[in-house]
Amino acid sequence: MFEFNFLMPQDRVTGSQIREVVDFLYTHLEQYGDKKEDILKCIHYALSEEPGFGGFVLTAKDKSNQEIVGAVIINETGMEGYIPENILVYIAVHGGYRGKGLGKSLMENVIEKANGGIALHVEPDNPARRLYERIGFTNKYLEMRYQK
Repeated sequence: MFEFNFLMPQDRVTGSQIREVVDFLYTHLEQYGDKKEDILKCIHYALSEEPGFGGFVLTAKDKSNQEIVGAVIINETGMEGYIPENILVYIAVHGGYRGKGLGKSLMENVIEKANGGIALHVEPDNPARRLYERIGFTNKYLEMRYQK
């Protein structure tokens, strides 16, 4: 039913592959999303081979039509020990595929592929929060931010 594909820093990822992921996330993150420019920066960070950068992008495609139906971007933090080694920055599932286990499958693939711990931010009202808790994510801290 689904085909999972990892895009890694060492891969020769094309501009059209990147645009496809950006467009998918921009559309399917809905009210939890960001600007396309920010999603693009995140992908470039994940796919960079420069020291201090890295991560990966995971996509799920419907085998029947090869359209993206799920995507995740993981950025490596480089902070082993005091902050999780990875941050899940974006995850989205196409609205027509929600409730069919795709989100769980994406998360299982990410957990298997990632080296070290994974942190993520989730809005309190986001229904995906229950999935993360069932998988084993815990809420250890209250996040606070200061914007200049």
